[in-house]
Amino acid sequence: MLSPKKSLNILKKTNALLEGHFVLSSGLHSSKYIQCAKLLSYPHLADKICKSLANKINKFIQRFDLILAPAMGGIIIGYEIGKILKKETIFCERVKGKFTLRRGFSIKRGSKVLIIEDVITTGKSSMECVKLVERSKAKVVGFASIIDRSSRKSLKIKKKIISHLKIDVPTYKKKDLPDYLRFMPITTPGSRFIK
Repeated sequence: MLSPKKSLNILKKTNALLEGHFVLSSGLHSSKYIQCAKLLSYPHLADKICKSLANKINKFIQRFDLILAPAMGGIIIGYEIGKILKKETIFCERVKGKFTLRRGFSIKRGSKVLIIEDVITTGKSSMECVKLVERSKAKVVGFASIIDRSSRKSLKIKKKIISHLKIDVPTYKKKDLPDYLRFMPITTPGSRFIK
């Protein structure tokens, strides 16, 4: 298992941990942004983190049938964890702003589903996935991510999140920005606003 220190070094080495003024997919502002796509562009380094996350999942979730990942961020992570744990893995994608199962994917009635993302900030994408699982009369057994950067205040997920790394990064509403962020140029790196 990778130590938090080694994991942070990998995130920095791959430029997956960015600093500046970011507007996240949730609409909240932050001084740090984790762009897991940068980590995943180095498969040999991402593999170490995925194996470590798979070990944690094995420890906390005894049995599940299917991995569901939200597009785009969760697709590669879901695939890698599915490969390691030998589980069927599917993804959902946005159609007119709402997550939908396409490409012939389906969730079998009564199946136990693990939802996997790259980064969880508020849990909004994961909770949208929950609706798909419930519509299929299946059950969510847990949530997993490479990075959990959520805070109790903004988190919509009420169950435990299994993460490779927990990073505490404050987020702010636009009206509550600290001075050091207020005067910094804004970057909007998330994918939720892409039409």
